[in-house]
Amino acid sequence: MVDGLTFALPKGRILRGAASILAAAGFDTRALAADDRRLSIDLPGGHRVLLVKPIDVPTYVEYGVAELGIAGLDTLLEQGRDLYEPVDLGIGRCRLVVAEPTARPATLRRGTSVRVATKYPQVARRHYAGRGIDPEVIELSGSVELAAVTELADQIVDLVESGETLRQNGLREVETIVDVTGRLVVHPAASKLRPTVIAAAVAAIRAAATARQEVA
Repeated sequence: MVDGLTFALPKGRILRGAASILAAAGFDTRALAADDRRLSIDLPGGHRVLLVKPIDVPTYVEYGVAELGIAGLDTLLEQGRDLYEPVDLGIGRCRLVVAEPTARPATLRRGTSVRVATKYPQVARRHYAGRGIDPEVIELSGSVELAAVTELADQIVDLVESGETLRQNGLREVETIVDVTGRLVVHPAASKLRPTVIAAAVAAIRAAATARQEVA
């Protein structure tokens, strides 16, 4: 394939899909299936994978620790890092939505304020500001639905897949802000320092992702 690349991959729900695409692109990712606690894993061909929290993938790539990475569009929109995003991999599909209690819908008008709980404060502020609404944003790190249930917030901005968690907690989707998938991200300098190698890797990954989506 290509020589000596370092990838930052997200631990968690989309790692399997990421590893599958890299394998289809010609990288031997069998070591990623090992049941151990290694965070830096060497692959055949001189490649290396760094397993990091999903929100940290863009940081490792932006600072050049990894040349390429796979990150969710939600994370990329929130952080606004200086990265190339050449390929939509089509993995980890979900939606970033606005939701609220079914029994307590918020009344929103231009110029009004609303209290919003979220893990995505920047995305939330931009979304509401675009509608002429001034949000009071409460940043949480987990169980965002609970903020609406307990009336800490009028609405929430959160990721959903099926929406079942919302329904079980008496919440309803108001609108979708953006459909989210995993994206290949590339350090800008890497594309200039190793243009042939990076271009070959991106092309192979793009072809693998396209083939996967066509089958699906």
